[in-house]
Order: sequence, then C-alpha cells, then structure tokens
Amino acid sequence: MAFLISAVVVGFSAASFAEFSTRLPVSAGEAAYVRAGFRSDRLALIVGLMVIAMGTVSSAAIAVGSTGYVREFLAWPDPLLATLLILGMGAIAAWGILESVTFASIFTLIEVGALLALVAIGFGAHPQLVDDLPRIVPDFTDTVALSAIAGASLLAFFAFIGFEDIVNLAEEVKNPGRTLPWAIFLTLVITTTIYMAVASVAVLSVPIEELAASRAPLSLVFGTITGASPAAITAVAIVATLNGVIIQIIMAARVLYGLARQKRLPAALGAVNARTRTPLNATLVIIGIVLVLALALPLGDLAEWTSRIALATFALVNASLWLMKWRGEAAPQGAFTVPAFVPAAGFISCLALLASDFLG
Repeated sequence: MAFLISAVVVGFSAASFAEFSTRLPVSAGEAAYVRAGFRSDRLALIVGLMVIAMGTVSSAAIAVGSTGYVREFLAWPDPLLATLLILGMGAIAAWGILESVTFASIFTLIEVGALLALVAIGFGAHPQLVDDLPRIVPDFTDTVALSAIAGASLLAFFAFIGFEDIVNLAEEVKNPGRTLPWAIFLTLVITTTIYMAVASVAVLSVPIEELAASRAPLSLVFGTITGASPAAITAVAIVATLNGVIIQIIMAARVLYGLARQKRLPAALGAVNARTRTPLNATLVIIGIVLVLALALPLGDLAEWTSRIALATFALVNASLWLMKWRGEAAPQGAFTVPAFVPAAGFISCLALLASDFLG
C-alpha cells in the first residue's frame, strides 16, 4: 500500500518531468526547469545543489544497503565493503557514458528478471498467496495502520527515485522529445508493478518480525519460499544495488557538470575529459562525497533524507511548470504536454507526503 501511494505521488511529478524534458532538454534539468518557472537564478542553483545532494545521499544509501548482501559471501567489515563498492562503481561511471549505460542496462535486465522469477516462484509454489492478497489492504478505520502506511510511503518513495535521472541525460539522447517521455512513463509503470508484486510476496510469505530484522531480506524471502540456497538471489540483489550506485553517481555528476556549464559553479567541474568523454572532475567530486556519506551515516537516515530532498525538489519542479502554464508560456511545437492540474496535483501531493513524515 505504501508503494501504491508513492507511485501516485510520483506519477504526477513524472508527467511534469516528461513535459519539461521536451521543453528544456538539458543537463541539470531540474535547475533549468526551476529557473524557467520561478525566473530565479538563486533558486535554480539551490535546486541544482538539492539534486546533487539527492543523488549522492541516495547512492550512499544504496551502497550501505548492498553491504548486507555482500556479507553473505564475504565477512569483511562494512566500511571496507562500502568503500570498495563505491570506488568500483565510480570507476565505471568515470570510464564513459556508453560503457556506464551498457553496464547499468545489463544489470537492470538481470535484476528485473530475477525479481519477476521470485514473484512467479512465490505465487506458483504457494497458490494460497493469491487468496491472501486482500490482507495487504488495511481496515480503513484502523488509524494506527493508516498512519504506519503514510510513514512507510516516505521510504517507499525512495525506491522510485531515479526516473528523474533520465532528464539529466537529455543532451546525450538523439531524440529527447520523443524518447524521454516514453522512458519516464515506462520506468514508472514497470517499477510500480514489480515493487508491489515483490513486496506482496515478501510480507505474505515471511513472518514480519523476521523480515524486519533481516539485513538481506530478498535472500530471506527466496530461501523461505523455495527452501533452496539463497546464494543466487543474493548475487542478484548485489547486482541490483550496484546498479543503483552507478546510476546515481552518473546523474549527480551530470548535474554538477550542467551547473558548471551554466556558470553557477567553478568552470573546472564543467570540463569534459578528452579521453573518457565524461565530466571527470565532477564525477570524482561526487564519488568522494558518496564515500564520506556512506561511511558516516546509517542506512535508514540516508534513505529518509533522500526522500525528503526528492519530495522538496519535485514540489518545486511541479510548481515551476504550473507557473509557466499560468503565464501562458507555450511549449515548443510537437512537445509532450500535460494539463495544468497535473503539476498542481504533483505539488500538493509532494507537500502532503512531506507533511505526513514530519507530523508522524
């Protein structure tokens, strides 16, 4: 239920990002969007820095989460594992955009295939889970359960962060006006379906207390429903987390590069390495920040702060698009557009989810 609520909130923002990606197909997109909407360079810089913070904190959170799975194979200290993972993924991100995206695409296919297999095995081996599905819907008079779902929605929102990274690669896409909206919406639909299916299998097949206490929950679910060794699904979970680390490093580096090219940050961060054809200086800075955060903060705090920063950023992007529509600024010919109520709903829903967190 938390994933469903988060998907609805994200859906409005995804539509706003899709329109902006055709209006302003540039790196550091969120900053450019807010500048166009609010006509404020200062607010645009703040939003750009928020996006960088979101990417680095998110990458650190994923890296910390991955250590729980890696420890199933290597009983090394968590700080050492996190350091090696971040440096390894950072090296790939610095290597080249084609290599990075190819690497991430292969990892994505592996993890999606494995998660779908987990769902199929869960419902196939235990048909009664289908009959148990109504249990995931709470009694709407149970205020304690509803409050818990609202709080969990903030963490579930963390899982959706990433679709907006697509717009920051706009300068490296051949036909952004056609490709980016499709990519954003397909990403949202596919991930929502997979998240809800996996979460349903997990909470219906494993005692909640065990699931909550596990540092490798996917491995626990797989072992419980199949009785087999969880080594394979553990390896896939590692692949999935590594994928998240590299994608967030790429995105944050592109935003840092974009702000430098817009003359909002030192010019050195906007330099493109002649050999790798990537913003190498910006990438190295991001790798360093991610490493510090991963070693300094626990997973829960990292995930929650990522969601808060993302919600605030999405709220400002939605407000920017609404302002442009309110002023009557037409989109370019052939651009993807949404009605004015969509960014308005995105703004309100983002603030509501943020409020539920702080009020809780």
